[in-house]
Amino acid sequence: FDLYSRTLTALTQHRSIDTSPCSSPDGRQIVFTSDRDREGGEQIYVMDVNGGNVHRISFGEGKYSQPVWSPRGDLIAFTKQHKGRFYIGVMATDGTGERLIAEAYLAEAPDWAPNGRYLIFTREEKSSRQKGQLVMVDLTGHHQLAIKASE
Repeated sequence: FDLYSRTLTALTQHRSIDTSPCSSPDGRQIVFTSDRDREGGEQIYVMDVNGGNVHRISFGEGKYSQPVWSPRGDLIAFTKQHKGRFYIGVMATDGTGERLIAEAYLAEAPDWAPNGRYLIFTREEKSSRQKGQLVMVDLTGHHQLAIKASE
């Protein structure tokens, strides 16, 4: 949507569902989720900000969604579903170097800390009365911290 001309322009012209867009920090590209290839469901794609040069970057097994560009522009965080399990992962902007850094029941909605060293995401506990929880994890996946609401 151009704020000055107030015109709306569709960036994708595909009959599949294209969702969860996120701009790169330099504003030149957009990462998004689409099921256009029909190979196992949703995957992650990158395109130029004008809608050109659309290409798939996720090729692992499972469904990929909710991509978010890192503040430094070097990584993309995502949610992955595979064999009934939920993961939070990161990959390079070309799709290489995929690493799954967290696994939890209904782990979803990753987002970056401003310094690009931590992710925050939501999860639910199957046996808990809590509806959901925010969790912070570093990029190694070794240090996770549940964020508790103050009372």
